[in-house]
Amino acid sequence: MAVNLKGRDFLKLLDFSEEEILYLVDLAADLKAKKKAGVLTDQLRGKNVALIFEKTSTRTRCSFEVAAHDLGMGSTYLDPSGSQIGKKESIADTARVLSGMFDGIEYRGYGQEIVEELAKYASVPVWNGLTNEFHPTQMLADLLTIRECFGRIRGIRLAYFGDARYNTADSLMVVGAKTGMHIVLASDQKYFPDPALVEECRKLAAESGGSITLTEDAREAAKGADVLYTDVWVSMGEPAEIWEERIRDLSRYAVTKELMDLAGEKAVFMHCLPAFHDLGTSVGREVYEKFGLKELEVTDEVFESAQSVVFQEAENRMHTIKAVMAATLGYEAC
Repeated sequence: MAVNLKGRDFLKLLDFSEEEILYLVDLAADLKAKKKAGVLTDQLRGKNVALIFEKTSTRTRCSFEVAAHDLGMGSTYLDPSGSQIGKKESIADTARVLSGMFDGIEYRGYGQEIVEELAKYASVPVWNGLTNEFHPTQMLADLLTIRECFGRIRGIRLAYFGDARYNTADSLMVVGAKTGMHIVLASDQKYFPDPALVEECRKLAAESGGSITLTEDAREAAKGADVLYTDVWVSMGEPAEIWEERIRDLSRYAVTKELMDLAGEKAVFMHCLPAFHDLGTSVGREVYEKFGLKELEVTDEVFESAQSVVFQEAENRMHTIKAVMAATLGYEAC
């Protein structure tokens, strides 16, 4: 049976089957090839989408705006000061107001319950650009990148290093479990993900032929991995004592040349970005001033190496986000 996602929300990958997930990856690959060849894909002319950003982002905003333009749609960006969602206007009312003006709504912000409530009251598709719990658009980009690098997804061993409690690690477990990958999360035990989600993902992995492993041993996690993956440890606005604790606890999980060597020369390095690998950012310089560290979750040597595919991965955010909007708004691939 052909996959039909028209009218569907895209909130978390737990809501989608392996067939549906891989359909979106296939569609993204087709749309990417068409863009590279200069083939227009503006079937959705006349449609408009609203982009709600309670948390700002370079990659997510640019991906949605460029993707919408390529599909022929208009887009309206609402930054943290440009929307009254949850402040002067309830989430339910916001969803119903925007549904009368737009054909789709993207939300990037805080709790998963917010995007779920938006979807409950909206009469148009709602897309999750990131919440505290899940980051599904990033996962599609990661799958497309992995397939481009290895020619397959099933059976890939991906090792994630660092803080495994939040959206990136959660979503890697989900997508890995759904698609038959072997996901290894390497972290200090107090940064392990929610046990209930781990158990749910392990049940899904048992059905797909994948696996979910949690370990405190970074070296064991790296051995034989196809992909080494990490994310930021600290955020601006967090107290200095949180930074100090996080850096102390996670420093042994930084992705270094030694870990890449344990994985092997065919392994690739991935990061959802932004990355603190040098002193080229204000956060990086602040970390250096406070803690004397020039790099955090990944060394500059690894980030800039031939094994790093982070910018290919970043570009694929746009192609996969385009696929999500296209599929849920009725684009017909040809």
